[in-house]
Amino acid sequence: MTERRSIPVNLITGFLGVGKSTAIRHLLESAPKSERWAVLVNEFGQVAVDPAALDTGAGSDRVTIRELPGGCLCCVLGAPLRVTLTRLIREVRPDRLLIEPSGIGHPARVLDTLRGEGLGSVLDVRATVCLVDPRQLQDRRVSEHPVFRDQVELADVLVANKQDLADAETLAGFHAWAMGQFPPKARVAGVSHGWIKLPWLDVETDSARRAHFPHLHDEVDAAVREPEVSFKAPPPARPVRLPSAGQGLQACGWIFSPDDSFDRVRLLHMLAALDGPSRIKGVFHCGRDWLLVDRVGETLQHRACAWRRDSRVELLATAGEAPDWDDIERLLLDCLQRQKADNRDTLHGNRSVSP
Repeated sequence: MTERRSIPVNLITGFLGVGKSTAIRHLLESAPKSERWAVLVNEFGQVAVDPAALDTGAGSDRVTIRELPGGCLCCVLGAPLRVTLTRLIREVRPDRLLIEPSGIGHPARVLDTLRGEGLGSVLDVRATVCLVDPRQLQDRRVSEHPVFRDQVELADVLVANKQDLADAETLAGFHAWAMGQFPPKARVAGVSHGWIKLPWLDVETDSARRAHFPHLHDEVDAAVREPEVSFKAPPPARPVRLPSAGQGLQACGWIFSPDDSFDRVRLLHMLAALDGPSRIKGVFHCGRDWLLVDRVGETLQHRACAWRRDSRVELLATAGEAPDWDDIERLLLDCLQRQKADNRDTLHGNRSVSP
């Protein structure tokens, strides 16, 4: 690796659906115009959607986004992480690097890798920022989860995101909990819509931070995935399906032809009405527009995006609670604009959900 000044690198962590990609997107928009930034995104499933969420339209000369789908950085992607980072640094020579592990990714091994032999000589590990939805502190499935606890423990900056959706009592509870962390956090803050501030990336770090569960993923079941698939853009109405499973989760993703166009209203109704998935992320070609869709629990959000490569979607569910993937694929195909389905009113029976 060519010798050069150390590259600042930040981990942006947080549990599933907390808004990490939105926060990184805002950081990219705030980055100095004279600097070249790079982002490495890891998603549990095999279909990477976060690059679409991070696409600001700023141009490849200022922002480079790479993805490592299909597992978590801390275990099954250990070697690919080092290889990808080495290649990214050589090819892009970024002024700053942001890394977004998956929502179930344990940060300890990632930090060890960044500080370890080879990478440690060219990377300057700066503040780890952890986003928390303060409402999740009331959900023991999250608040007592070992990954969540260590994401918080290893964070230098602890941020209550989505504070506009939390009531005053919930926010007060978050701040009391956050201020009680030891070692103390360098900064505790609250934001809405992921608007974390650029200077927070460079606050003082604390080497005394230690994971409570450093060996959590030593023997965890690696994500079970289909053999790696190399393919050209799929033909219209014949998407590629890529399922995966592991760590108590099941996921399935689809990649559609860029020529496939979805009926916007029908698509949003369908995605809002689905039972089973705890998370849905997708980008869809809808006529003249491209739509980024994000559903956490029962809340569905959507916005226009700059992505133009293809339509793709990933669904995540707790193991044993996943819907039938064949049914999901049929529902997606029925939303294509070329199919003005006669059974529009009967697809979901009598169910009706507003997008």
